[in-house]
Order: sequence, then C-alpha cells, then structure tokens
Amino acid sequence: MPLQSTPLDKLPVTQLKGVGVQLKEKLAGLGIQTVQDMLLHLPFRYQDRTRVVPIGAAQANTDVVIEGEIRAADIVYGRRRSLLCRLQDNTGTISLRFFHFSNAQRQNLKVGGLLRCFGEVRRGSSGLELIHPEYQFLDKRAPRPLEQHLTPVYPTSEGLTQQRLRKLSAQALALLSEGSVRELLPEGALDASRYPTLEEALQFLHKPPKNAATDLLAAGQHPAQQRLAIEELLAHRLGLLQLRAQSRQKSAPVIPPSESLSQRFIRELPFRLTRAQQRVAAQISSDLQQPHPMLRLLQGDVGSGKTLVAALAAIQAASGGYQTAVMAPTEILAEQHRGNFASWLAPLGIKVAWLTGRLKGKARETQLKAIEDGSAAVVIGTHALFQEQVIFRNLGLAIIDEQHRFGVHQRMALKNKRQADNSAPHQLIMTATPIPRTLAMSAYADLDCSVIDELPPGRTPVNTVVISNQRREEIVQRIRNACSEGQQVYWVCTLIEESEVLEAQAAEAIADELKLSLPEIDIGLVHGRLKPSAKERVMSAFAGGDLQLLVATTVIEVGVDVPNASLMIIENPERLGLAQLHQLRGRVGRGTRESHCVLLYGAPLSSQGSERLKIMRQTNDGFVIAEKDLQLRGPGEVLGTRQTGELDLRIADLQRDAHLLTLVKTIADDLMQHHPDRVQALIDRWLRHRLVYADS
Repeated sequence: MPLQSTPLDKLPVTQLKGVGVQLKEKLAGLGIQTVQDMLLHLPFRYQDRTRVVPIGAAQANTDVVIEGEIRAADIVYGRRRSLLCRLQDNTGTISLRFFHFSNAQRQNLKVGGLLRCFGEVRRGSSGLELIHPEYQFLDKRAPRPLEQHLTPVYPTSEGLTQQRLRKLSAQALALLSEGSVRELLPEGALDASRYPTLEEALQFLHKPPKNAATDLLAAGQHPAQQRLAIEELLAHRLGLLQLRAQSRQKSAPVIPPSESLSQRFIRELPFRLTRAQQRVAAQISSDLQQPHPMLRLLQGDVGSGKTLVAALAAIQAASGGYQTAVMAPTEILAEQHRGNFASWLAPLGIKVAWLTGRLKGKARETQLKAIEDGSAAVVIGTHALFQEQVIFRNLGLAIIDEQHRFGVHQRMALKNKRQADNSAPHQLIMTATPIPRTLAMSAYADLDCSVIDELPPGRTPVNTVVISNQRREEIVQRIRNACSEGQQVYWVCTLIEESEVLEAQAAEAIADELKLSLPEIDIGLVHGRLKPSAKERVMSAFAGGDLQLLVATTVIEVGVDVPNASLMIIENPERLGLAQLHQLRGRVGRGTRESHCVLLYGAPLSSQGSERLKIMRQTNDGFVIAEKDLQLRGPGEVLGTRQTGELDLRIADLQRDAHLLTLVKTIADDLMQHHPDRVQALIDRWLRHRLVYADS
C-alpha cells in the first residue's frame, strides 16, 4: 500500500526518512510511534524568522533575525574562554559569543563574512550579544530567502534537536492528506465557521503563516489550538468514562444497610447530622447496596463532618460482614481517624485495627493477625495498609482520605487487596480540599461526586485579618489576652525552602522567642522532625488543654481537632497556596467561640501574594477559594502534581479551556450514544500510551 493512502495512525514512524533504531527509541520516549503521533506532537511556542531586525533596533530578551558583516572575530579570556564575533550592519553593532567552538568554526567566521543569525538578545559584558546563535553564511550575489512561516519549537528530550524534529514534522505534514487522519467528531458537532477541520488545524499549527495571530497562539487560544484541545479533552473524558464502565463490569459485595446499628450510632451522637450529611450518607448507603463497585468522591469543607459520614459507611460494611480500610496520607491524620472511629465504633462492638510504618514487632504482628482473621472490621492506617504482608479477610470498602496526596498506583494497590476473582471493594474518596467543578469534570469524570455543602450548627465563620510582621508585639499581646480567657492558640511557621530541618529550626526559634515573651503560658512545639511518639504526646497535651499555645509547622494542616482553639497566627502566609491556608485556618472555629486567624505577612508582598491574602480575608467558602486558587496557580497545584501529571494534557489546559468542558461533555454523550465505533479510536489517538495508570 502506498504511504499516501495508509492511515497515518497505522504508519510507523520508521517510514519517515532518517528514522532508524536509535531515533525510533528516542521518539518513543516522547510518545511518538506513528506518523499520526508525530503530527500530534505539537509546538509549544513559535519563533518569528520571517523578517530581519536592524541590529540597532534589537532589544534585550527578544528573539531576532539579524544580518551583518563580521568586523572582528577573536578568542577572549574571562571567567570562561569564548569566541567573540562583532557583527555590524548600517544601524549598529552586536556581539555573537560561542563558548563551545571548533577550530574549523573559528576559521570560517572570518572578518568580512556576511551572516544571517537567529537567537535571543541578551545583555553581556560587551553590550548586547547573542550566545550560540544559529547562523548561515550569505552570498551578496544570491540572496537567501527568509522563512515564510513561523518556526515551531517542539517539546524535546536529550539527543533530539529542534532541527531534527522540524524535518520529521515536515515529512509527516507532506503525508497529511484528506482522509489520512480520520475525522472522529460527529458531523456538525463544532461550529465550522469557528473551528478548522482536524487536517487544517494540524497543517496550521506546524506551519503557521507569517501573518498568523501570534498573540492568540502564545495564549493557546487560536481556533486551531482550541479545535485540538476539544478533541484531547474529549479523549480524556471518554477514557475515564470507559474505565468507569469497566469498573462497573466488576462485581462488588452487595452490602445492605443495618438500620438498627446505624440508628443506634446516630442516637448516641451529642449532635444531629446536618441535612447535607444525611443526603450524602444516603447516597453512599445506596451505592454499597449495588453489585458493582462504588466509586464516589466526597468533597466537604474543613469541619463539615465527612469522617462521620465515612463512619456510617464503615458501620454498614461491618454489619454485612465486610472489612473497611481507611487510608490517610499522614500518621497524624491516621491517628485522629483512629481516635474518632474507635470512640464511635467500640460501643457498637466493632473492633478497629491500626497500622502505620512505625508500628513494629509484636504490636504489628497482633494488628496483622486481626486484619487477616477478620476480627478487625475497620483498619485505619497510612500507606502501610497496602504493603504485601497486609492480608484482609474480606475487604468490602476502601475509604481514602485526602486523595490528591496519593498516586493512583496506591489506590490501585489498596483496591487489589480484595481477594475474590474479578471483584473490587467499594471506594469512597474524601477530600477537604474543594476541587473546582471544572477540574472535577475532567480529573474525576470516572467518579460520582457528593458534596457536604453545609457546616454543622454552631460553627461560626473564622474572622481573618491581614497584619504586617512589623506589628508582631501586638500579636503577642493578643495571644496573652486570649490565653488568660482560657482560649488556646496556634502559631504556624512557614519557610520558602521545603526542608524539614530548616522548618524545625524556624519553629524552635519561634517557640523560644514566645517562651521569653510569654513566660506565664504553657507552650508546645510540633514539627516534622519530631519522633511520632513525641509529636503525638504534644498533640495530645494540646488537645487535652494542658498546653495553651502550640507552635507548629504546616504539619498540622490536617489532623488536629481542638474545639477550644480559637486563634491562629500564620507567619509568612504569602508563601502558601490558598487551599493550604484554608486548610490551616480550618483548625480553628471548630467550637462555639468566635475564632480569628491572623495572617502575619512579611513585606514587601508580591502582587500574587497580596491577592491571595485578600481572598482569604474576603471568604470562608472553600469552593470559592478553590476556584481562585485555580485561577492563581493552575491545576497542577490545586489537584497536586500527581493528578495533573496523570492527566498529561499535551495541548489543552484545564484552566484556560474550562469554557470548552460543557461542549466536550455534550460531544462525549453523542459519541457514546450514536458513534460508539469512534470512541476507542479517539482514546487511542490521544492516550494510547497513557491510560493504563488510571484503572484504579
């Protein structure tokens, strides 16, 4: 079959001239195995080589094409030896500097030679200069034509030059013809006057004309880019929905509710469940009664009562004879869950086991035996739960707290703890980091979402104030007053460097300083370098009221519940993201007393730091904060790099392209209903090498 008539997704990249075994392996590292993959390996920016800039008009930090005559070429000795050429036209002079050069190159760059150069203009010791520019020799008698298209710059890896990728892309474009890359979107799905065809979009993006709207291209908002972004987001959505369908083909234990046990538990609580808790608990209970695995994401703001809802699910599982695994990302949070679950479930006759990395020897053996023989109906722990030697007798429900801190492999490992063939436990995934709707639609399309959007009665919003570090003495006095009234206080230290050693030192210094200023107050200290037993001892003393002031690093972001704590000082809050600040602030305001959070910033504030603190002062709504966090920091920070790394978007951007998601959902529904034959082709086109990870 001639190359031109072969579908390009079936044409191996070795059909392109110059691609041998070594180059094939390098391209495979970029996910390029077919000619279609080569076409979908899109430029991330462009260079304008279509016009010559007079040397006198060249500006620092810009890419330029310049032409001129070599007026000098010498080896110069400074901190590093370099070859320095002076290039001149009738408007000025500029330097070309080469740190790596050969004798042949030095001899070729002779005075009087005419050059055309391309590179980034920088300020150097000799004025403006281009370091290692690309260059060509010119002949006055035969002028060399300029580029007629913008020059693409591709994502690359070691051993793959831009020149090589451009040549391969040009070959792939030459093979791109009508029908060689299949149109997979339903006819009429897109506004034809607004979006180009797939073939037109690919031709344009690899070879934009010199009059292309460079501002739109730089922003990723050109119709050609948006056309491909729609298709890529569509492939991700279809892939996740396909995984969901595959999951539903697996069996899961049908667990009927135990009205008597659940009602007894609810009756003995010292408060009533909120309407939101009741609604979500009913959704989860219904899921547990289905013969296929529950896959539910439970979102709820700090203190909304997610753990209580999870306990109700564990009670239902235990009453049906099944075990529940509760996995938390830190020992502190796991310890808090152990305390809550044990106090709630022990009176019901439900045994709670406990497993973390620091549990050793006989104590560990005892817990492992209780898990294996089934006498422990609920097992709480950290990542230690999915170690090989942990064997569950009858795992029916996996509860994963703060999901964004775990990789999907860890979710998968816990899921695989169920022994039955083609069977999976129900999964409840909890997060106190509200995920913006736009992200949830894309990153969690395989999950049902529940939201506890109501705080328990008596919870008062935390009053947040922003104060300069220069007013530190006032804050110390405020702590003195609060403690004299029987209140408890947090002082949170942050550092720019992510180093437990430095954070510990900073926290120790603050604690010493406060002990000098407040000798009458009992002060505790917690940081990541304390032994778990010491950390737990201090936490328990604070929770029990023996300590009035707790100095801590961000280790207390999750896992401490002290209703009497009503004042928090966060030092250098501008160094943290909004979601983390909101999580920290959620440690106060858990009782009935009016609570305050003081953001003690260091001047000068960046504009983004200032914006973050302003948002914190304006709202206590976690979902509003999550949306703002997304705008300020992007999806990588909001979801966590693990999650967005797994999304691995090549051209789409969840933040920039959020307006496309409703259209993407509509097209996905249309494809699944009327064009099921195109679904797998779309998934393969964009995700062939990427979707294995997600079967969790």
